Amino acid sequence: MKVIIIGGVAGGASAAARLRRLDECAKITIYEKSGYISYANCGLPYYIGGEIEDREELTLQTPASFSARFNVEVFVRHEVVAIDRKTKSVVVRRLSDGAEFCDGYDKLIIATGARPALFQIEGAGQEGVFTLRTVEDTFAIDDYISSRSPRTAVVAGGGYIGLEIAENLVRRGIRTTIVQRPAQLLAPLDSDMASLVRACVVKNGVEVLFGASVKAFKREGEEVVCALSDGRELRCGIAVAALGVRPDTALARAAGLTTGAKDAIVTDDYMRTSDPDIYAVGDAVEVTHFVGGARTLISLAGPANKQGRIAADNICGIPSVYRGSQGSSVIKVFDMTVATTGLNERSAEAAGFDCQSVVLTPNSHTGYYPGARPMTMKVTFERGTARLLGAQIVGYEGVDKRIDVLATAIRARLSGTDLTDLDLAYAPPYSSAKDPVNMAGYVIENIVRGLVKQFTWRDIPRITGEEGVVLLDVRTPEEYAAGHVAGFINIPVDELRARMGELPVGARVYVMCHSGVRSYLACRMLSGMGREAFNFQGGYAFLRAVRGAGGLAEAMFACGAEK
Repeated sequence: MKVIIIGGVAGGASAAARLRRLDECAKITIYEKSGYISYANCGLPYYIGGEIEDREELTLQTPASFSARFNVEVFVRHEVVAIDRKTKSVVVRRLSDGAEFCDGYDKLIIATGARPALFQIEGAGQEGVFTLRTVEDTFAIDDYISSRSPRTAVVAGGGYIGLEIAENLVRRGIRTTIVQRPAQLLAPLDSDMASLVRACVVKNGVEVLFGASVKAFKREGEEVVCALSDGRELRCGIAVAALGVRPDTALARAAGLTTGAKDAIVTDDYMRTSDPDIYAVGDAVEVTHFVGGARTLISLAGPANKQGRIAADNICGIPSVYRGSQGSSVIKVFDMTVATTGLNERSAEAAGFDCQSVVLTPNSHTGYYPGARPMTMKVTFERGTARLLGAQIVGYEGVDKRIDVLATAIRARLSGTDLTDLDLAYAPPYSSAKDPVNMAGYVIENIVRGLVKQFTWRDIPRITGEEGVVLLDVRTPEEYAAGHVAGFINIPVDELRARMGELPVGARVYVMCHSGVRSYLACRMLSGMGREAFNFQGGYAFLRAVRGAGGLAEAMFACGAEK
């Protein structure tokens, strides 16, 4: 059996290694357009920032080492330019001299990945303007910084790559500005959770400009001029376009293979394309979202590696099925960790779910052990069934652990209330007796059982104008004096029983505290005395972060500014 693999990074290299483990006699050939195979895409920004110092650390395998271990023919700087499905052959161009030749296959795997999305930005090829997708891109940026010593940078795009490159440019001493048309960073987050990320980025010296996009680049002397959609111009020493990626599927489309969203290759559950002898894996393919069920694009290394293995299994006669992606991801943003899995609240609603969320701020480990730091968790679930739909966490230590537990719970189709039963490891340096994931389950359980009602920052304009409403802040007088939302009166939770008579009989009471814990206690106290009470989701600290997110919630506070 002869198998040709087009592309030798995550999915392609994974498929080749699995094929060899399953079939020692197969003839396996990889053609890779770049000069490297099996390299660490996700590590590229950290070489620019100096976290990774050795260039060789970026390449997990070389063509020679991969060939020696797996007996796979590896040709780098060889681009497949055509697929002839009738003759079951490909046309390969040797990039060193432009010579072309044909090679035949029994089975073909397309692992061409994705290319940077430039959205027809004029001048994207100017000197000093870069994208970051390959090892060559990384070395080009590093060499430019080393030789030109730019003092300022503009990063077009505030997604994963945009944030990672911005952080590492700052590490190189370069004053950096992110330009982002949507009014938030990191699209997989809901806007309120993204506000926490923006605060971290700004605290670390990065300027963030929302509401505009880069329309054109031009070179003027030693500067790059970035023309924005709102008419402004930003001058910098280096610019990076990090606007996401698009499936690199021109080859597949020219061969007549079926494509779907954004021209991604359509495959079945076995990773077969519309041609039964051609498989496709990685960022070039359309996937089914595990939670929402829609066909979509999810460009992540984990799914690509799994798909490569599954394609190899099926080629070798082992039935293997890809059961969909749920977008589990984690990113380092300076000293902060941000992680997501499943659907956020916005995408769950768009998918037709009647959903709601809980926001809580537990510590990474028990408070009496030194070093505990808070993490903000937002867990989204289906109203009625309590089925888990997604989770977002922004914090520091322990974020990665909790998102993986929640991702596993979603994959196992657990409900939010099932989180209370998870038997998770505990020792003071690592967690609390009630782990943050358990705590999320308890909060969901209280809502499902009707023990507490909640309101969110979006509800504040509405409730401040309603009749028969009391707005209550149950923090200490010192906390209240340091900052509060206009219209909220202050009765500390420990004084509430004695001062219950100060609240009008029959009034609905909307309660706020710092993180949602004391206000929950107050709500239970009020409910026990026959009062209708609502707990503020996330607490005052979360509210301040949302309000400070570059105008995100200014309209929400028009009726009552923070004091």
